[in-house]
Amino acid sequence: MANIKVFISSVQREFAGERQLLCRYIREDALLGRFFAPFNFEELPAIDLTAQQAYLTEAAQCDIYLSLFGEQYGYEDASGISPTEREYDTATTHHRHRLIFIKQTSSRHAKEKALVAKAEQDVVRKSFSNYEELRSAVYASVVRYLEEKEYLRLLPFDTTLNRQATMDDIDPEKVRFFVNLAKAKRSFPIPYLPENIPQILTHLNLISESGVLTNAALLLFAKDPQRFFITSEVKCAVFPTNVMTKPILSYQVFHGSVFEMIDHAVGFVMSHIDARVAPRYTSAATEVNYEIPIEAVTEAIVNAVTHRDYASNGSVQVMLFRDRLEVWNPGSLPFGLSPAKLKQLHSSLPPNPVLANPIYLAGYIERMGTETTDLVSACEKAGLKSPEFIQDEDFRVVIYRKNVTQNVTQNVTQNKGVKKAPRILKVLQLMFANTHISAEEMAVKLKVTERTIRRDIDKLREQYDIEWIGSSKNGYWKIVPKKD
Repeated sequence: MANIKVFISSVQREFAGERQLLCRYIREDALLGRFFAPFNFEELPAIDLTAQQAYLTEAAQCDIYLSLFGEQYGYEDASGISPTEREYDTATTHHRHRLIFIKQTSSRHAKEKALVAKAEQDVVRKSFSNYEELRSAVYASVVRYLEEKEYLRLLPFDTTLNRQATMDDIDPEKVRFFVNLAKAKRSFPIPYLPENIPQILTHLNLISESGVLTNAALLLFAKDPQRFFITSEVKCAVFPTNVMTKPILSYQVFHGSVFEMIDHAVGFVMSHIDARVAPRYTSAATEVNYEIPIEAVTEAIVNAVTHRDYASNGSVQVMLFRDRLEVWNPGSLPFGLSPAKLKQLHSSLPPNPVLANPIYLAGYIERMGTETTDLVSACEKAGLKSPEFIQDEDFRVVIYRKNVTQNVTQNVTQNKGVKKAPRILKVLQLMFANTHISAEEMAVKLKVTERTIRRDIDKLREQYDIEWIGSSKNGYWKIVPKKD
């Protein structure tokens, strides 16, 4: 029975939509709905009190005061004080648990700035730029409340505090990589500096107020995530027929952060499917087309790594057969979702929302809740049979291939038929087949100069975002198709 009262406060007009969405989310979430009863302005019944008296009564009697601060300060009473500030002061006076979420904006009313400054002196506040970020931050904050009050002894995996880990386990280079991506993709507001890492983790809801890291923080940024989660891995295999049988043509197991596992697994698949260069490849408009769109491969693998059940002893499995690609992950669909609904627009209910948010911010997820429909659209646009979503003991995505000819990448990597493939395709396939290969090593393999290789990479950048991640010795290629 939900009995923890949450009073949601804000300037009414500015955040009316966000308040309604938060109320609905809290009530409908399988976990939060068991504990929390949110109160929203618009739902106030007819009572013998003024609206302001009613709001202040709710603020005084609630268990959690949750407030959204933005650009506007709102209506001012005779003393020049807004209802939102009155409610904040009431919650403070009555020692309510306060959660403050501040919208990132370049413009803020002077009195709203003063209110933000006052709140910052009293409580830890979180910032957000859109509803998805707000929802993730609220989720992490209220689940942490349940943990602190011992309503929950077992938290969702991604938000669980890992008391074996310390800040020394966090890899600054991985944090820097994320911040650079998130700034380019989603205007992430905090610049990377080593001394900013605690602030970055706090902004992402990956660390407690006492400095304890969450499991999600380790999956994203640990130097060695598998030291904490041995089954956090992606197993990739290529089979010669349409069934799972030996001999296995190629097999690799990828470890590292969730970003690294996704990048390497996508590269594995792309290096083992057919590709061609459009006839105009020698011009400035280079275009490489794969039999399965890289967007579809990426969506399937990102979903599997992001939404898997990390408490399971199973692993994500990526299996390429003669007629199809299958991506398996240990886990099940959220309550209310079915495989059929995944082909339609549907609510975004990620089982690991605190883990999913940084993956979204880094651009690996284009829009929350559209991953599966984007996957279907990419396949159908490429003339492929519509993919299937299957829920058995594990969750599976099946992407069908076209009538496959001799594998181009296998020819390239085994030095068979190399002369038939355009050099620019060979460069791309070499990067997919071995994401750690350097430009110098590609130049040796293809018997050209390193400068020529870099020119080819520059041409490929017209179609792909290509970046070398990490140090010159231990880095790897990240290759993502550009959006139309």
